Amino acid sequence: MVLKQWLQRGSRLLQQGMPGYCAFCMASALPGQGWCAACLKELPWNLHACQQCGDPVAHKTPLCGHCLTEPPAYTATQAGLLYQGAIKQLVHDFKFHASPRAGTLLVELMLLTPPAIQGDALLSVPMTTAHARTRGFNQSHWLAEQLGKKCDMPLVNARRIKDSPSQRTLNRRQRAANLAGAFAFEGPLPAHIVIVDDVVTTGSTGHALAQAALDAGASQVDIWAAARTPLGKD
Repeated sequence: MVLKQWLQRGSRLLQQGMPGYCAFCMASALPGQGWCAACLKELPWNLHACQQCGDPVAHKTPLCGHCLTEPPAYTATQAGLLYQGAIKQLVHDFKFHASPRAGTLLVELMLLTPPAIQGDALLSVPMTTAHARTRGFNQSHWLAEQLGKKCDMPLVNARRIKDSPSQRTLNRRQRAANLAGAFAFEGPLPAHIVIVDDVVTTGSTGHALAQAALDAGASQVDIWAAARTPLGKD
């Protein structure tokens, strides 16, 4: 119930960012963390997920129907939380209000559920010129930089060569078509690359970026995100 009260107050407690106190309820935080034990337990954890795309599935089901019939170019997705409730608000504060406190909390939460295999390098999702101008910063790149420092992993960069329209109103197939051929790399790539992003929705961005990386010489591409939007049968 604490997280519901926090959402109703519009996350003002998070914006205060008081060290030593839970960002969600202002109780004493766990040592070295930004949350208390009660709020951590209440978060929408992605407990049973498709190993490839991270979409929630039934217990002990390794792959979802989409990955069985149309497997994406990436091999695995690690998204420890669902894009719901307090996490949705946290991502919104980070992405649209550039809250460093929200970004730091997302990094700390991602480190609680890291990928099973670390990989050789991290890769952020490049933005279109219009999105970069509007938002002012690339949240994927910020997360990748912070995770790279904490995990001692280098970063590799891709270029956005297709200025596609916004993905927000598009369905899965439209998103895939919208991003086909959108990314490119220069120079040799490490064998195992891990794409870093805040939220995985349909996985279309990850698929297009992973395909470009494989075409450029990588042998495996995975995704590490803060949260996954549960799609079910959509």
